[in-house]
Amino acid sequence: MGVSPGIGHGPAYVLTASVPEPPPGQSYPEGEADREKTRALAALRQVAGALEVRGDQAGGEARDILQAQALMAEDPGLIVGVKSLIDHGLAAPRAVYEAFGKYREMLKNVGGYLGERVADLDDIRDRVIATLDGTPMPGVPTQAERPFVLIARDLAPADTALLSKDVVAAFVTEEGGPTSHTAILARAMGVPAVVACAGATTIARDAIVLVDGTTGEVRLEPTDHEVTTAVSAQTAREAAVRSVRGPGRTKDGHPVPLLANVGGPADLDPALANGAEGVGLYRTEFLFLDRDTAPSLEEQEDAYRAVLEAFPGGKVVVRTLDAGADKPLRFLAPPAPEPNPALGERGLRLFRRFPEVMAGQLAALAAAADGAEAELGVMAPMVATADEARWFADACHAAGLPRAGVMIEIPAAALRADSIARFAEFFSIGTNDLAQYAFAADRQVGALSALHDPWNPALLDLIAAAVTAASDNGRECGVCGESAADPVMACVLAGLGATSLSMSAIGLPAVRAALAASTLDECQRAAVAARGAVTPRHARAEARSNLPGLAGLGL
Repeated sequence: MGVSPGIGHGPAYVLTASVPEPPPGQSYPEGEADREKTRALAALRQVAGALEVRGDQAGGEARDILQAQALMAEDPGLIVGVKSLIDHGLAAPRAVYEAFGKYREMLKNVGGYLGERVADLDDIRDRVIATLDGTPMPGVPTQAERPFVLIARDLAPADTALLSKDVVAAFVTEEGGPTSHTAILARAMGVPAVVACAGATTIARDAIVLVDGTTGEVRLEPTDHEVTTAVSAQTAREAAVRSVRGPGRTKDGHPVPLLANVGGPADLDPALANGAEGVGLYRTEFLFLDRDTAPSLEEQEDAYRAVLEAFPGGKVVVRTLDAGADKPLRFLAPPAPEPNPALGERGLRLFRRFPEVMAGQLAALAAAADGAEAELGVMAPMVATADEARWFADACHAAGLPRAGVMIEIPAAALRADSIARFAEFFSIGTNDLAQYAFAADRQVGALSALHDPWNPALLDLIAAAVTAASDNGRECGVCGESAADPVMACVLAGLGATSLSMSAIGLPAVRAALAASTLDECQRAAVAARGAVTPRHARAEARSNLPGLAGLGL
């Protein structure tokens, strides 16, 4: 899976070393329990401090991520667990290993965004154990004669935070996903990255590797001609993309506003730098994660206002709290464990169970919008029926929020979008979850990744149904799934009638250039051709054949 676009090539640096696991049952001399506790706490504090220092050196997103890791290292519940295990006779290294193991399994079982934090826990654990045992600390060289392709089972933020494009040409990992910290930091650094590449660590050290962070292709021992061709295409693509400025529109002037997906104020600078015209998806759940209570109304209001103030005259679409499934909250949970959380009480369904949390969030949004020059839209996730859309719209209007919309990410909502449009002022299509539910394929199961290909014609049919219903009812319908960041798909979505496209900031320039190189008629023909195909591969090929202007962009 390509998670950070671009071409990178160089010798492989395979990161396989790890801190040895302390022996099971490792104990300490009788009467030394207090000493072991002191050692363990000192090591946890030392690692937390080192992570904070490294974060301050790195700055940007890396600083925020490493500060969060430092808080993990000093989590009160973890410390209690370590002390308890020492009281039961385990030496400090083994106690740390087992205490982290309990948290690790919890996150791994949850999957999704939180599941991808397992690598962070493993890294903290290994650093604490290395500190206790006096063994070498895990790490990656921060200098090199030639930029290398860093290959690992997974990478922790502390390994990559201080790297630069002068040292690393690309990242390749066997694990991880689009929200792993490898992906997040690679995009921030502008370094190509591919994750979920099975068998990558079997690549021989110093073997030459060519990485395409857009397509996800990792090629071993490429010929000089293959490298030259790939690099030349990338250079031409970057030059062509940089030459296009201004708002999103097709070659013949049809407007397609290009918006950014953000998780908070920290994402605003990249969005503005890449020419975002507004925000199409503000993921507010990141305000609520890792807390025992909901954030205060003042804290929420400040976070929302910062995004609104960044886009005066533009549009900002906020998704209300999408808790549950892969984003569980300690203070907001179903009454009993669910056998399949992805099909359980999440998103709007949890809001209906905890109306006071929704009321607080809507009140904070209304306060933030008061006097703002940006146009605020508030949308609910996981809406399945017209009745749910009406309930949410009524709640928004009662809170003083006039523009209430819904996410179209459940097939039932796409199929009955005409009914939902009577109550929702706008739609936003979330292609990731829409694919998960349309194909009965858990998005966290790697073996089913082929069913999450956004080029599946059945998925395009559902998108077309929602867009058409919105148009027939005079409603706007944007797309905020990451499929919009594919320049070819972006043209197809415009051809289907999407009124805006929202994506990670780094994808905006290429999409802007692709639209500017294609007429609306070409986009519409590409959309018809893609829907008429049988397989995802043929759908993309058929669409591409109807978009001749993309050849000049190297797409």
